[in-house]
Parts: sequence; C-alpha cells; structure tokens
Amino acid sequence: MTSVLRHVTIDSSDAYALGTFWSQALGQPLHEEDKPGDEEALIEAAGMLFVTVPEAKSQKNRIHFDLQPQDRTREEEVERLLILGATLVDDRRRPDGTGWVVLADPEGNEFCVERSAGERAAG
Repeated sequence: MTSVLRHVTIDSSDAYALGTFWSQALGQPLHEEDKPGDEEALIEAAGMLFVTVPEAKSQKNRIHFDLQPQDRTREEEVERLLILGATLVDDRRRPDGTGWVVLADPEGNEFCVERSAGERAAG
C-alpha cells in the first residue's frame, strides 16, 4: 500500500492570516472551525495546512505553487492577487504572450501565475 499526500504544510508567522490570503486567492474556504489567532488554518479542498511557527522565512522556497487562472487571463489574475496582498517578485512574461509572473504571498513565499488554458490554446 502506498501513501497519499494529505496536506502541504506551510510554516507562517500567522496561520490564519496567511490561510485567509490563500483562501481568497484560490476561492476555497478556510475550515469552518478556523478562527483568527489559531495556531493552524486549513484549506481542506486545496490540501493546504498553515501552521504558526516562531521563526521567520529566511531563504527562497525550495518548492512553490504554479497557479493557472480558470476564468480570467493571467494579467487579470496577477492584478487580483496584487490587490489581495501579493507582491511582484519577477516578471517573466514574454512579448509573444508566453512566460509567467513570480509573486510572493504576504509572508514572502514565492509562487507563479501562468497563462490560462484559454490563453495557451489561443497561441
């Protein structure tokens, strides 16, 4: 028998606040029992568990998420995420429309935003 990946656990200085950012980014709710100040916050549908730890982020992520918008363009999604509190780390968009954008969540964890499936299909 093999194992299954139950959660991706993300260390944070405020599990509820970071979980709330990702909840809004992914359009998936935090677990109904999660409250501000809790040591853990869970986005069950995404398999993301946020845990409060005492140490701050100190280096570049060794693993990161690649997001692909489902109902909007890459540019619209980047703008929406910036409004939610993400910051621009690196813009890798190319003149031909390919590429991606590297953002960081409110605690500095890098993630990428790719083109939507519709944008990929259009060329």
